[in-house]
Amino acid sequence: MHHHGYLWSGPKERFDQDALRRPPHPEPPPPGSRPELVQRYREVAAAFPASELPPLETAYWLVKPRTAVRGTWQEPEGAVDWLGGQLGAYAARFAAGAAREPGRLAALVSAAAERLRAGGDVALGFYLERPSYLSLAVVTCSPNRLRPRLPCPLTPRTTEPGRHAEHRPPGTGR
Repeated sequence: MHHHGYLWSGPKERFDQDALRRPPHPEPPPPGSRPELVQRYREVAAAFPASELPPLETAYWLVKPRTAVRGTWQEPEGAVDWLGGQLGAYAARFAAGAAREPGRLAALVSAAAERLRAGGDVALGFYLERPSYLSLAVVTCSPNRLRPRLPCPLTPRTTEPGRHAEHRPPGTGR
């Protein structure tokens, strides 16, 4: 078992495009369905995995492009450290002042650690200034508890137990 970290930040209007955040129905339209229904199914089936938007169900991050993975960790502690670092980096931009409070952030990190140790996923979302939205997720993989048939987007590349391998999208420079 290992964990993948995901981060998306962007305009709230883009985040609100739920159709691009919802996976296609697992069964295609039956033979003889209206052509426009079949075409729409094909469009959704192609667009969902390619969309950079956070999925409505956290486990479906696993079908997104492998470049969406921001880090991979063998142990929950590495994923929790990454999550805490992201919260710290973005906290000053949170629209709600209460969400910035160190005690609240520490409680979120603590709850995330507990959930990951139990084999669950973690998804956090925050409205930012402008209005923008921040989505952070850590998904347990190989297998995912709720969606065990979803494939791992990549193999974790670590050199030592407990270390993490950073995976950055091309062009981010970090």
